[in-house]
Amino acid sequence: MFADTPRPIIFAHRGASAHAPENTLAAFELAVRQHADAMELDVKLSADGVPVVIHDPTTDRTTGAPGRVADLPLATLRELDAGRSFSEKFSGERIPTLDEVFETVGGKIPINVELTNYSTPNDNLVERVVEVVKKHNLQDKVIFSSFLPANLETAALLLPDTRRGLLASYLWKGREARKRGWQSGLCHSLNPFYLDALPGLARRAHQKGKQVFVYTVNSPLVMRILKAWDVDGIFTDDPALARRVYGRNG
Repeated sequence: MFADTPRPIIFAHRGASAHAPENTLAAFELAVRQHADAMELDVKLSADGVPVVIHDPTTDRTTGAPGRVADLPLATLRELDAGRSFSEKFSGERIPTLDEVFETVGGKIPINVELTNYSTPNDNLVERVVEVVKKHNLQDKVIFSSFLPANLETAALLLPDTRRGLLASYLWKGREARKRGWQSGLCHSLNPFYLDALPGLARRAHQKGKQVFVYTVNSPLVMRILKAWDVDGIFTDDPALARRVYGRNG
């Protein structure tokens, strides 16, 4: 997937979310225009079982309207404005479905799909997401990631050849995940918080045949340090900045 991509791979975190409202079509289209190597998005299920692209379990922060995503049908979610709170010029941006995102930017650059059913871990999110991936024939253009190993287990059963990344929480909270990530055949990459990406981490991962994708990196200094430490990729809100830092504007 990234055979010819310079390292570190630049993932646009929730799209180019420094310059457009996160997890919207505007942010994803901007990430493509800014020449991000890949993009990342968050998916969960609406009340009627449709995979929708939003990070939080509630709609409060990004739309200004209170509500729990899992309790709201798609029709209600589509009425909410996911752009106005970021900037008036994005007023009218909607919470997209995963199907719409794939229809718009699928196949243009790889997409890291974070399976974020953290408040509803027993739902059938993974199965529904896999259906959409298959519909668009993007099995070799997506990466699944999650903090929940069970999500990756299900993804591995349904799409064994699609790559998977285990997310690790920061500091002591993610210690067990980082330890398990080295030993598990469940994931192809370990995705740690940037403060946990210490010298030697990438070397250890590469010895185990795994990669390291670090989140969420917006500081030019940290970008340079992680490149020196040979990490495989970074998630950043500002892919254009990362390209400048890495001298890749040509």
